[in-house]
Amino acid sequence: FRRNVEKLEDRCRVTGLQDKRLLIASHIKPWRVCETARERLDGANGLLLAPHIDRLFDLGLITFEASGKLLVSETLEHNAIDCLGLSHAKADGVGAFTDEQDAYLVYHRENVFIG
Repeated sequence: FRRNVEKLEDRCRVTGLQDKRLLIASHIKPWRVCETARERLDGANGLLLAPHIDRLFDLGLITFEASGKLLVSETLEHNAIDCLGLSHAKADGVGAFTDEQDAYLVYHRENVFIG
């Protein structure tokens, strides 16, 4: 799965971190709800994320629109946005996603994200 994700992503989109030793290959549509092995291993169903960004994403506290706009849950304390280094990504976005990635992000926005 990680190798497949690395074909599409080379850094954490939110922080810009490129050291692959520190990045987590995170499923967009969670492994447990994937319907096929293809979905579980599809690189488009993954993002390389810094550990704290991965945690925010898995908890549904952040997600992304196809355009790359960062969506932050209203349940996240406002000062956490600055403390966690989200301000720049929230203001400027993280870069557009492919149509294949967005198909999985739609699932995340509708089923995981806590708006």
